[in-house]
Amino acid sequence: MFGLDALMLARIQFAFTISFHIIFPAITIGLAAYLAVLEGLWLARKRQVYLDLYRFWLKPFAVAFGMGVVSGIVMAYQFGTNWSEFSRFAGSITGPLLTYEVLTAFFLEAGFLGVMLFGMKRVGPGLHFFSTIAVSVGTLISATWILASNSWMQTPQGHEIVDGVVVPVDWLAVIFNPSFPYRLAHMVTAAFLATGLLVAGTAAWHLLRGRRDPAVRTMWSMAMWMVLFTAPVQAVIGDFHGLNTLEHQPAKLAAIEGHWERPEDPSEGMPLILFGLPDMEAETTRMALEVPHLSSLILTHSWDGMTPVLKDFPADERAPVPVVFWTFRIMVGLGLLMIALGAWGALARSRGRFLDSPALHQFAVLMGPAGLVAILAGWFTTEVGRQPWIIYGVMRTAEGVSAHSASEVGFALAAFVACYVVIFGAGSVYMLRLMGRPATTAADGPGDDPDGGPGQARTPMRPMSAAADESRTADEDAMRRSG
Repeated sequence: MFGLDALMLARIQFAFTISFHIIFPAITIGLAAYLAVLEGLWLARKRQVYLDLYRFWLKPFAVAFGMGVVSGIVMAYQFGTNWSEFSRFAGSITGPLLTYEVLTAFFLEAGFLGVMLFGMKRVGPGLHFFSTIAVSVGTLISATWILASNSWMQTPQGHEIVDGVVVPVDWLAVIFNPSFPYRLAHMVTAAFLATGLLVAGTAAWHLLRGRRDPAVRTMWSMAMWMVLFTAPVQAVIGDFHGLNTLEHQPAKLAAIEGHWERPEDPSEGMPLILFGLPDMEAETTRMALEVPHLSSLILTHSWDGMTPVLKDFPADERAPVPVVFWTFRIMVGLGLLMIALGAWGALARSRGRFLDSPALHQFAVLMGPAGLVAILAGWFTTEVGRQPWIIYGVMRTAEGVSAHSASEVGFALAAFVACYVVIFGAGSVYMLRLMGRPATTAADGPGDDPDGGPGQARTPMRPMSAAADESRTADEDAMRRSG
């Protein structure tokens, strides 16, 4: 099909579906924590602005959570449909880890999500706050189990191969494999940073339209503090992750760096290739723009330290270098822009221009989706860089695919593309519309709610409308009881 075999089509389908899926859990991880902070501040300080922001972000969170669940179910089914040989070989490890995720994280989230959306007037503010925290903790637990499974595929240990299948012999070693701590910290921090940028971009969009109400000002301030502190921390975590990759996945590191050969003079060290065009057939990186010694300094912390190069590995054990090379640079480039945004915001804050800098606000709007794009780029670097292994050094990707024809996989891929564009496209547009509405509406203040407020009967048109309005009624009742 279009010159692609079943293996390549199966890989494209998995990459396509996981690219959609990873966005929504990243948003829910960040927004769940943000909602917990907002509700905690509201309970502690009794300031209406925190309740307004909680209401404002509750709807986008619910939409993102729903789309994350739907796209996650598709991901799980693909292991049995397109990757049955991998499931047969490694299912004794990946199966229990995914089961633990369902039993701990998903049940926790599902059990308290309804209380979080609808329950404050039924359970009171204290228990409602506990439910928000439980959902937030559930998202983190979910990320932990998923990344434990994926990290084991990157740096496998704690297993033996018996009768042609993987058998776990040390579950602690399986879970806490060499790359797991770094990948977990990197992903969770990325989710917080991406959400901070999303919130900052939303606040800046409202500021550019002349909205200066307390909710927008507070949203803008909180998000920019998050970007200021989280972006540099993410860079440090990324450095540690890179050193871990150098130790345990040197072929991936060589593809990231784009070096094919070491310098003839060892005293020259390894330069950092900022940009270039890797050519796998000619085994060279054309038009390379290099910074002398910088790769040695970053990866070996020495002036002339040597790092792995692509020709250290057989041609059939090299990842697709152009993809890995460029996705890594997209991720790092966006990370540097995030640090610049945080620094610019801090400077504007110190000079009293924080709320009156259109250029800063426009930059923040442009950077709103940057965190999600960086997550996708980093995920492609990680997954494509592992090739040709589905379990690094243990099982090749070609050995894990199901025995399907190219036409069968191609038809499924086309169906996925059509359905995802419609379903998740509509969901994403709806989220953007919710984020574009005023953070504080007339219904949040005194007077009658034209759509039906506390004590007024109404029939909600959409489930999400019910969630927000019942939450608002419950919150105001709770405020009266606690005040």
